[in-house]
Amino acid sequence: MPVPLTETSAGIDLTQRIASTKTVVASPALAAETIIASLTVNTDEAILSGVLLRGFAAFTVGTSGTAVTLRIRQTNVSGTVVATTGALTGGITAGGLVAETILGVDASPAATGQVYVLTLQVTAGSAASTVSAVELDATVV
Repeated sequence: MPVPLTETSAGIDLTQRIASTKTVVASPALAAETIIASLTVNTDEAILSGVLLRGFAAFTVGTSGTAVTLRIRQTNVSGTVVATTGALTGGITAGGLVAETILGVDASPAATGQVYVLTLQVTAGSAASTVSAVELDATVV
């Protein structure tokens, strides 16, 4: 039998456990993996399970683009991969406006000040792609 709930979340302030950004850092040039959003999770709260991460990007695919890959990484473009979409090809055409989402869980984050980045890479891109909207959210659990 499951343990019954004895408390509710009414009146509990969870703002210390949630962080988000909608700022576009850069757009990918050619086929390079590029940071399109960056988020620092500044919390001193206990991390019991990890950090739930959600990334969203809307972008116009650059010339010759045949696939796109979104990744959530720790720290920077060469940091540990938390989640990856793999090469997405459905609906990817040069000049096309695309919206993609990625979800992940970081089971080993730093306790305070962990940086997460959302990256975008356009396969075979021979000109810059343009990121028009982005969101990166983190929830400490």
